[in-house]
Amino acid sequence: MAHILIVEGQVPLGELWKRHIERSGARADLVSDAEGAMRVLNLEAVDLLVVDLALPDGGALTVADYAGYRRPAAKVIFVTSTTFFSDGSIFQHAANACAMLPADTSLDDLVALVDHYAAGT
Repeated sequence: MAHILIVEGQVPLGELWKRHIERSGARADLVSDAEGAMRVLNLEAVDLLVVDLALPDGGALTVADYAGYRRPAAKVIFVTSTTFFSDGSIFQHAANACAMLPADTSLDDLVALVDHYAAGT
């Protein structure tokens, strides 16, 4: 069973993602900030991260960078409500980035990507 770490500052949205991901058979944990993500990454094997790109103080890239160090096989799906990085440059800033989605992506599409990228774990 894949272990997914969701890092989303808007907890109700993160809980919605978590429920849908768990319905697909994965284990999911939700944290609301970079510090929480680092705690989970220190303690547990994580296969895939779903990270809100709008975390304060560059937290999303900090989380991706730390995941690359602590869990080098883990991939990161970034979710954003802005057009920043819409040129695809996120893949130059985060070597473990595998996708970037708009925040209004359907839950079914988010779960399909999570299933796809977690399948190799």
